[in-house]
Amino acid sequence: MNFFIGCAVWAYKGWVGELYPQGTRQSDFLQLYSRRFTTVEGNTTFYAVPNQETITRWATQTPQNFEFCLKLPRDVTHNGRLQPQIPDALKFLEGMRLLGKRLGPVFAQLPPSYPPTLIDDLGVFLEALQQTDVRLALEVRHQDWFTEPLAGELTALLERLGVGRVLLDSRPIYTGDDDPQIQSERRKPKVPVQFSVTASVLAPFSLIRFISHPNLSVNQPFMEEWVTQIKQWLQQGTQIYFFVHCPVEEHSPGNARHFQKLLEQSGVAVPPLPWNILDNPPNQLSLW
Repeated sequence: MNFFIGCAVWAYKGWVGELYPQGTRQSDFLQLYSRRFTTVEGNTTFYAVPNQETITRWATQTPQNFEFCLKLPRDVTHNGRLQPQIPDALKFLEGMRLLGKRLGPVFAQLPPSYPPTLIDDLGVFLEALQQTDVRLALEVRHQDWFTEPLAGELTALLERLGVGRVLLDSRPIYTGDDDPQIQSERRKPKVPVQFSVTASVLAPFSLIRFISHPNLSVNQPFMEEWVTQIKQWLQQGTQIYFFVHCPVEEHSPGNARHFQKLLEQSGVAVPPLPWNILDNPPNQLSLW
């Protein structure tokens, strides 16, 4: 598959009745989610590392073409310098190998407090993780990473190591109304969106984290921009992982579904959304 789409989590009770059938048990959320979307960001590993039994259960509950794009634990990425955390990062990646082909790119989200002055530390960390065969991506949040010449130095580092760039688009939540729920999500940084692919040597890929607004009309111009960009990247052979967040989590699945519809309406060659197939099953041929 060249295009994957999903949300940040799967275990959200508020999706029962829309994404999940009424009466769904929480233990069935992942199985049902993975038959409606094709990937999940997997924020859960940022807060706690699952045990082997849990990881194996994730693999058995999901289809073979479903992929987890998991986040490195915050104990690795949010404790200052990264070099001392290399053993724990490698241990985490080794544990996730139990997912087999269901393991997509793993990404490190660096906090706003991690500045470009630590680029040598970052380089040693990323290079150490190259000993695994896990695809890696990086999200930076310190504003100086987005200014030249520092932005160019980061791009060169990621390109040299084949590490993908996580593209965070928080523009929708900084547009529109001042709803308190939207304001709370504005803790996410307002960083420039850089339409670039750094993991582009052998198997190019890009992770996009789209922080959507509950109001679809606010999202529309930004989504249309992404449709154009994704169409171009797919034509160039880039694999895309597109994750839809929303401050009002109830809207995340519907917003993702709307983006899939925009892609299809624009003639972008993406796989069908499993959720749509479930809701519109093909007519059975009659034997009589």
